[in-house]
Amino acid sequence: MPGVPGVPGFPGAPGTAPVPAAAYVPPSARPSSRSVLPTGPTGLGTSALRITARRAEPDAAPGSVPGSGSVPGSVPEGAPDSVPDLYCPPHLRDDPALAHEVNERLVDWAAETGIYPGRLDRVRATDFGRLMMLAHPGTDDPERLLAAARCALAEWATDDYYCDDETTGAGPALLGAHLGLAYTATDPSHPPARHAPEVAQGLRADPVRVALRSSFEHLARYADPTQTARLRHEIAVLFVGYGQEGSWRTSGRMPAVWEYLAHRQINSFMPCIALVDVVDGYRLGPAEYDDPRVRRAVTMAATASTLVNDLYSLAKEQDSGGVEFSLPTVIAAEEGCSLGEAVERSAAVHDELVHTFEREAAALAATGSPELRRFLAGVWAWLGGNREWHRGSARYAAPGS
Repeated sequence: MPGVPGVPGFPGAPGTAPVPAAAYVPPSARPSSRSVLPTGPTGLGTSALRITARRAEPDAAPGSVPGSGSVPGSVPEGAPDSVPDLYCPPHLRDDPALAHEVNERLVDWAAETGIYPGRLDRVRATDFGRLMMLAHPGTDDPERLLAAARCALAEWATDDYYCDDETTGAGPALLGAHLGLAYTATDPSHPPARHAPEVAQGLRADPVRVALRSSFEHLARYADPTQTARLRHEIAVLFVGYGQEGSWRTSGRMPAVWEYLAHRQINSFMPCIALVDVVDGYRLGPAEYDDPRVRRAVTMAATASTLVNDLYSLAKEQDSGGVEFSLPTVIAAEEGCSLGEAVERSAAVHDELVHTFEREAAALAATGSPELRRFLAGVWAWLGGNREWHRGSARYAAPGS
């Protein structure tokens, strides 16, 4: 593939040997510029992530790469037989032992915080430890991966408890109140002294708030204050997205495609992607992280990764019996096409976003700092790991399939 002239570590750069697409080098054996980001032009959000038991999908054929063939998946009547080919990088490693270690520690932590009581077997089966192992190939430290996994599970528990599961108190009338208090678990409230005990008790009384606060406490071992503040911002934006989807449910309104795509940028995997540098043990400064050009590229990647969820969760969501919002269902409603056609059009949107990220990230990496280049390469690796996890996760087969 084309490289960035004069930028060591990228395919095609002077003195750089070709990097096999599926090769994995243990992080401890890599140089500081170890991540590889595809470069040069190539060509053009999460439905609720509920904890439910699923059947694992078949593995891909050995040596398969994005675009080499469809991956089998379970889909509802009227949809195609598989998730379409997606333009996406391959995952860089698969370490089942590391994934298992992270997953078991995560389940133990969930039990300690009180989230998902009686459903921890489903948390274990969903295998978020594998997601972290695949999406963050820059470290083999289980504690760093666990820090990111705790944050992710706490965010998803917020969705499950407050947006989806009425048995845990979810409901449109309470959504804003729940999310407001949940945010205080990430950005502590400082009330007058007489009310401080009540605030502390309120945070301890709700398992989601306990999980959010605990996840931030653990993250502080690895993140500096600017990185923690960055995650707080991304979570606040995520909560706005939860409220937006809640308003659609309350009003019974199907959003327009443009509105849904704007929603998918804020209700996305962006809080997970924001921790790429924290997990890998370096710091991307705020000036570069918040640069509008970097923000544009990274949010497009986050949107694309969330559309992967839309595509792989379609069978599960369609089988739920309620109104579920995903890019295929929104396209089908607006454009009057079949669900199968809407899936193909959604895949095309995903591919455009990934191509654009690839092109713009390459240009940014050529002129940015070593930390920015490493971060963008980490985002690229995150895309490949995220897709691989969705492709093989037990949570995305339809019930009874």
